[in-house]
Parts: sequence; C-alpha cells; structure tokens
Amino acid sequence: MSAGAQPSPKTIAVPKQAFRVALAPAEVTAPELDAAISRTHDYLLGLQKPDGHWVGELIVDSTLCADYILFMHWWGAVNFTKQAKCVKHLLDRQLADGGWNIYVGGPSELNATVKAYFALKLAGFHADDTLMRKAHSTILRLGGIPRTMTYTRLLLSLFGQFPWRHLPIIPSEMILLPNWLYINIYDFSAWSRTMLIPLAVINHCRPVRHVPAEAQLHELYPYGTEHDNFSPRWDKKVLTWRNFFLRWDAALKFVDTLPWKPFRSLALQKCEEWLVERIDSRSDGLGAIFPAMMYTCIALKALGYSDDHPVLRKTLKDFDDLHVDDVANDDFRIQPCFSPIWDTAITSVVLTESGMSGDHPALKKAADYILSKEVRKTRGDWAINNPYPINSGWAFEYNNEFYPDVDDTFKVLLALGNIKTDDEENKKIVMERALKWAISFQCQNGGFAAFDKDVTKKWLDEVPFADHNAILDPPCSDITSRGLEVFGRMGMKRTDPVVQRAIKFIRDTQLSDGSWLGRWGINYIYGTFLVLRGLQAIGEDMNQDWILRGRDWLESCQNEDGGWGESAASYDDPRLKGQGPTTPSQTGWSLIGILACGNIHRPSVQRGIHNLLSTQLPDGSWKEDYITGTGFPKVFYLKYDMYRINWPLLALGEYRRQADQLALSQ
Repeated sequence: MSAGAQPSPKTIAVPKQAFRVALAPAEVTAPELDAAISRTHDYLLGLQKPDGHWVGELIVDSTLCADYILFMHWWGAVNFTKQAKCVKHLLDRQLADGGWNIYVGGPSELNATVKAYFALKLAGFHADDTLMRKAHSTILRLGGIPRTMTYTRLLLSLFGQFPWRHLPIIPSEMILLPNWLYINIYDFSAWSRTMLIPLAVINHCRPVRHVPAEAQLHELYPYGTEHDNFSPRWDKKVLTWRNFFLRWDAALKFVDTLPWKPFRSLALQKCEEWLVERIDSRSDGLGAIFPAMMYTCIALKALGYSDDHPVLRKTLKDFDDLHVDDVANDDFRIQPCFSPIWDTAITSVVLTESGMSGDHPALKKAADYILSKEVRKTRGDWAINNPYPINSGWAFEYNNEFYPDVDDTFKVLLALGNIKTDDEENKKIVMERALKWAISFQCQNGGFAAFDKDVTKKWLDEVPFADHNAILDPPCSDITSRGLEVFGRMGMKRTDPVVQRAIKFIRDTQLSDGSWLGRWGINYIYGTFLVLRGLQAIGEDMNQDWILRGRDWLESCQNEDGGWGESAASYDDPRLKGQGPTTPSQTGWSLIGILACGNIHRPSVQRGIHNLLSTQLPDGSWKEDYITGTGFPKVFYLKYDMYRINWPLLALGEYRRQADQLALSQ
C-alpha cells in the first residue's frame, strides 16, 4: 500500500478478529515496558522549558504560507527572504496532479490549490510554467474559482480577482445588535466572531490592491463563466432559512449602495473598539489565532492606522511570531497558534499516570506555570451567554484572556489533580473555582462545547458566509467525556444532576455501530476513546452492552500491524471511519479506550502494546507523519507534535497500572 493510501473497508472487517486472536503475541514483560516508559519520561523532561511549560509545534497544511505571501503583497512590503521560503514550502508540498491538499494523504483541495497558485503567481511564477499548468488543470477540474468558499473569495477580492458584489455581505452594523436579540454576534462561535468583526470592517472599506496583468487569475474561471453570477444559489423551496438569509443579504447589499447609512459610522467605531480591546497586552493577537490576526492587520490598516501605531505594531508582531524557520530541515512553516497550556496539561497528566511521582520537581514547575495562567481578571466573550459571576479557566495559548475554553480547563484540572504542589491549599481553591466555572458551561442538552454555552442555533449554518463549517460551537462527545473524567477524579457522584445529564448526552450521541464522532481530534477513534475513558472515571459499569459496543468497535478497526489509524477523510465519508495508516497517537487513543473496559489480556491490547514498543524510537519518542488533530471538520486540520509522544506513553502507563493491580490481586 502506498504512503497515505486508505485501507479498504474489507481490511478491517470484524470477522478477521478470529484470525487476529490466533496471532496474538506473547504478553509484554515488565522490564521492556518499564524501559520504554523510562525512555519517554527522559525525552519529555528534556523538552520542558525553563519556566516549566511544554509546547510542541502545531503543523498544518500549505494554506498559511500561501496566505502569508498574499498578505505581504497586499501590505505592499514583501520580505523576499520569507517569500522564497514560503515558495519552497509550497513547492515541496505540491501533489503529483498539481494541487495541494489539507491533510497528509488527502486529495487535492480546491481552496488550498487556488491560494497556492495565486501566491506563486504573485511571487513571480508564470502561468505557462509546468508546475503552474498542472495546478491550473486541477483547479479547473475541481470547478475553478466559482466553486471556492467565501473566505478564499474574500482574499481574492482584496486583489480585484473576485467581484465584491458576489460576496455575502458582512455588515458592520451587526455589532450593534443587542445581546438579547434572537440573533447577535455572540450567537456565532468564538473563532468565527474573531474573523467576522475585522471582516465587517474590510467589507466596508474594500481596500483593493492592484495586481499586475501577469499575476491575475482570469484563467481560473471555467471558460464562459467570467461574467456569471457567483452569488450563493437559492433553494428551490421558497420557505427555507437559506433563502431567508439570501433575501436579507440582497437587502443589505441594496442598503450598502445608499449614500446615507445612519448607523455605519457608529458600527465601525464599535468594531474598532472591539478589536483594540481584544488585542491588548492580555492577548497575543485577536483570538491568538492566525486568520483573525491576519484579518485584523488588514482591517486596522484599512481604518487608517499607520505602520508605527502601537496597536498595529503589536498586531503585526503577534502575527509574525507564528513563523517557524526550521533551518535544520530547510523548511519554513507557519503555525495557526501556540498550544502551551494544552501541551503542558497533557504532558503533566501522562507523566504522572505513567509512573512519575506527582512531587517531581519538573511537575511542580509545570503546576506553578499552569496556576499562573488562570484567567482571573478578564471577563471574556464567554460571559455574554453564560452569566456565571466568577472568572476562571484557562486558554489554549500563552495569552488569550478573552477566550478561556472548557476543554483546556478540564485538562488542566486533570493535571493539577495529579501534582503535589508546595501550596496544596491554594491549588485546591483554584481547582474548585475552575471546576464550578467549567460546570457553568453545561448546555441545555447536557453536553459541553469548547468556548461558549448553547451556541447551537442550527439555522445559522445557512448564513451565506458560514461555509467554513464552524459557525457554531455545539456540545460534543469528546469534551463532554473529558468533563466526566474530571468529575470522577474530583469526587463528583454519578447521581449528581450535572453528571447524569452529561451521561445522557453521551448515550444520545452514540452511533449505531457503537462509536462516537470526534470534534477536536480525528475522528471516531478520538471520540470513542474519550467516551470510554470518561465513563470509566465517573464509575459507570463498563460491562454494559452499550459501552462494550464502543470497545468492540475500536477493536474492529485494529490494523494488521497491531496499531490503529484514521484519516480525516472520515469526516467527508463516514464509511471510512476508523480506517487509515497506523499512527502512534491513534494507537494510544484506541488502547486507552479498550483498557478503560478492563482486561489487559485481550489480544487487541497485546498487539497494540507490541506495536507501540516496536515502533518507539531510541530516544523514547515515536514518529508520526499523519495529521490527527481537527480544527474545522472538512476544512482545516492540524498535527500536534506532542501527540506522537504523549498518547502512546499514556497507553503504556495505563497498561502497566492495570498489570500492577492485577498482580497485587493474585
């Protein structure tokens, strides 16, 4: 099988389980397991930063380097050294058919390919170059510019390569809508909000930059479509939410042509204030994420901010800080954001749960770092939908105080619970405060989402600019299950109404084959392992049929090499669920899920543990080429570089813990 190829459904058919049982290897010995765990402990300790935190690189597809080339040309100040490095990054990742994909092993994706093609054109490549002709052919095969998503079209519009009149309008006046109104900006997900406010400014200003004739993109419109109407298509049914929003879009576009817009000046002022407030010293850029920072730079420039204005200077610095100049591997990359809280919390958990003492100096430093990052002073966007009076929680990044999130907070609580600090009383106070804060986010259906409470108005998916597949922040099984794990570790009872509602949500979201969808990791393997671990931690009877169906589904997905893998393609086609080349992180997830149901002697467990031991590198780490993290399903994925180390270690640690318990009981 070629690299990145997907195994066929027949490869993982359940009847092969009997064949696998017959080939189950001898059980792992304690010395080899201890040696493997010790190697990984040493490796992780060597990665810890002086102040106690861990942070791995977030590796994504080619679109960020393409976006940065476009940004520099729009800005009118091209750093040619960085441009050359971005060009090399793009050329190194071009596929055989001339396109670019959004996950390793995936097919060419239209938006990524259009951006890369335009970036290379702006960097000096000619349309007749062989590599450009191949890209051009793939773009037209996929439908050309008329089939791209709104945010790609918007970038093209900034260069006059897509008509503004065919873009969905993003009215700045939406910031004036009161929070009690049935629709307002806080009905959108936190990450969408950080993009929509600067885009509303851009929509008003329309700061187009001239593109030389040789860099224009006329050839990317299928023949005869150059003057078509590229606006979103209406539904055939008259009374649909899509048609409702398209009528509003048409009305707003008409209003936008009028010379008198009574609320426009006030709206732009409020948008500017909203942006500036959220990019001050409490945040490493708006939302501390690449797209929001890029749009904010453009919006501030369009509003007339000079390059030496302190606010714009800070925004540009935060934006450029995301660059990774990997000289050793002759590669230049751009991260979408940083992940110090997430990585520090997970690493602390896996070290303690794989045998490291909770009072180890490295872990105490990690706890001190985490405790210093609790969000206490800032009442962020979350408070609009959740009036809970106390500020707490943790964000994903170094500094992002307006956007602490539930999942990071849950993970931090797990980490702190395993570490013995020098001030246990203070730690207890912090943990109890943060637990109450996180519980306050439980949604009406009993589940937990990432950033907000009850941002679930499904009809908003039909808003014309919502085609990035993430306009909402609905509750999901993975975060809810991590909550169950926290509740169990912190002593909450299964009879607690919060717990009961969360378990009901989990039961309601189980799929017919026993699996659960994963929102923030790829995909069904991620969702299913977290559910099983959460149910075990809260004290659920793991021999119940509905729970064992989840375990059995995981076992049915085991690859012939004893590991597990799943491609992001399963978001597009659920028939591919649980299928893909083996990865260390997904093998770790699957083992943790199966072990949550007990019985370390199961052949699937033995084969999985052998896979991890046989693929461990001499330095204690594992190699992982594939992406296993999810940003926006079907749109944006990311590889957490720490996952290839942490999750296999947690699986080995859990196996050893259960083996030790079994030995003591005999």
